[in-house]
Amino acid sequence: MAAFDQSLAALRFFGDELVPDEISALLGANPTVAHYKGQEIVGSHTGVTRIARTGSWRLRAADRAPEDLEAQIFEILEQLTQDLTVWASLARFKPDLFCGLFMGSSNDGISPSAKAMLAIGQRGIELGLDIYDSDEEESSAGT
Repeated sequence: MAAFDQSLAALRFFGDELVPDEISALLGANPTVAHYKGQEIVGSHTGVTRIARTGSWRLRAADRAPEDLEAQIFEILEQLTQDLTVWASLARFKPDLFCGLFMGSSNDGISPSAKAMLAIGQRGIELGLDIYDSDEEESSAGT
């Protein structure tokens, strides 16, 4: 089993009552991207303005090539509070760790360590793995 060619990772929170500044204050870090419900958002690629249907707070790790999801997980988590009561208070926003994994062959694989899985689980973060074959473009990843 070969390793993936590239990986990306972003911690995400969503919710109608989400106030980005409050999430930042609780976690102790600023997001890469954030907005509140009803905010006007201008697309960076299209320039089209839309209204946010819900609030969002996202913190993205640096992309890795070759893949190093483990490093990306800890790059994100080490910036944030270690206080698990804070994380429990944020459960209503259903935190998830979006991971995009880009294959270079027909049989790539990944095995997150027990340490990484424990850190994610203790914080109530859902792990999402989107796997793209070698013919798909990175632009199709949804972070």
